[in-house]
Amino acid sequence: MLGTPPRRVSPAGLLICFIAFLLIGFGFGGTAATPTASRSSQSTPEFENPILWEDLADDDIFRVGDVFYYSASNMHYSPGAPILRSYDLVNWEYVGHSVPVLDFSPAYDLAGGSAYVKGTWASFLGYRKSNKTFYWGGCIEFSKTYIYTAPAVEGPWSRKAVLNKCYYDAGLLVDDDNTLYVAYGNTTLHVAQLSPDGTSEVRSQKVFTAPRDMGMLEGSRFYKVHGNYYIFTDHPPDAEYVLRSTNVPFGPYTLRPLVVEAASPVPGAGSPHQGGIVETRRGDWFYMAFIDAYPGGRIPVLAPLKWNSDGWPVLDITHNAWGVSYPYPLPPHPLKPLTGTDSFKGTTLGPEWEWNHNPDNSKWSVDNGLRLKTATLTEDLYRARNTLTHRILGPESTATIVLDYSAMKDGDRAGLALLRDSSAWVGIKRDNGAFSVVMEDHLTMNKKWQTTGLGTEVESHSVSGGRIWLRVSADIHPGAGRTGKFSYSTDGHTFRSVGTPFVLETDWHFFMGYRYAIFNYATKSLGGEVSVSSFTMNTP
Repeated sequence: MLGTPPRRVSPAGLLICFIAFLLIGFGFGGTAATPTASRSSQSTPEFENPILWEDLADDDIFRVGDVFYYSASNMHYSPGAPILRSYDLVNWEYVGHSVPVLDFSPAYDLAGGSAYVKGTWASFLGYRKSNKTFYWGGCIEFSKTYIYTAPAVEGPWSRKAVLNKCYYDAGLLVDDDNTLYVAYGNTTLHVAQLSPDGTSEVRSQKVFTAPRDMGMLEGSRFYKVHGNYYIFTDHPPDAEYVLRSTNVPFGPYTLRPLVVEAASPVPGAGSPHQGGIVETRRGDWFYMAFIDAYPGGRIPVLAPLKWNSDGWPVLDITHNAWGVSYPYPLPPHPLKPLTGTDSFKGTTLGPEWEWNHNPDNSKWSVDNGLRLKTATLTEDLYRARNTLTHRILGPESTATIVLDYSAMKDGDRAGLALLRDSSAWVGIKRDNGAFSVVMEDHLTMNKKWQTTGLGTEVESHSVSGGRIWLRVSADIHPGAGRTGKFSYSTDGHTFRSVGTPFVLETDWHFFMGYRYAIFNYATKSLGGEVSVSSFTMNTP
């Protein structure tokens, strides 16, 4: 108590205190309380799943020194194969892309077609210590495998090779003798040995075929641990299995389940599956999987992993329920928050941004603000180039842009969308010399990714002044009936709702979740432009 003089403690008392301290420190003499924000700073902090409430599927995860890296799928968005970085496996930041441009065919430029649900998916990313080089590889459109390399994840990335076969859902292993191996396949799994420079295949061999009653296996990740070879393989959408060879990379392999139909840590979402493992410097292991959580997409979850005495991995889950929270793998290392304002400082976009297909680089620029010239003459948002996208932060978030529309031409459409195979937007139309702020929905595609709905205007209001704040609020909790809501402001303070709540699609066939999307396209003639001075994403 303040003001009370300290009492003297006898040597015996000191000994008793020391023994009590040891008992508490080693977990004896009581039950530990669940860590919360109000616990003592001496308590081990806990993280909550999902690690990132963003659409980051098919993760490949590994460590180089004290740094963890994470590669994900992003299909038709450009640049391809986003990379994230972490120092504690919980806090992550975007740092780059392995594929600078999707130059696989004109369709990726929205020329003569489109590449929706193609592009980069279930690829591998790894590091080869001998030449200090990062390797990315992925099968494009089930036909060819592209391999890119870089001296750092930030780049520059360059195409190293094109192999005339598909390494479907591939995982890379750099063996102890520096040999490169790739595990790949769907139901029938193979292991390929690459040439020393990683540009060609030396040999490939079938190593396992799933039993007929098991169904599909895919999503391979390849490891060597304690002298054994392991292929982690996915049984979509709800299980992960492990193949082990105690001999050589080519087998023979034995199969065991790792996690099957586990209860999700996120209510309404699917069971964790398809992911990778990583070891910390402390020797602790973790498994990063993803869960199907539409309309938001597929989001990553983390759990500790140990190796039993027989050499098989075992997850730290209770009663087949994935933990909602676990102790931090390492001391927390916060990074730049995912929320906040991007004022497009400098002359380049941040690595968290991706275009819907490749952009026309002559029609956009960043110079302390984003400038978008109309790049496409169309009435179809799905065929408009230079639509810039940003992943939605769940479970709820709001995106706001400040748009200067004064240089739009008649017939131009610009604004902020909720983009997927069923979309809606709030934005500016210029027709007959007049401007209006509108909300449109019923922009749709079928399962062949052909446009079936060009949009229906729900509500509009005349505006003037050349500057407007456009806002979209999205609820991407897993499950049906989630909505996006639209509003606008002419002064940046008072926002007025426009249109009706838009019900988000939860079907999985598009694979990617909803995104915020900034767009500008022409329906009559090119030449118009808009500028965006800022993009702000907040959570409740």
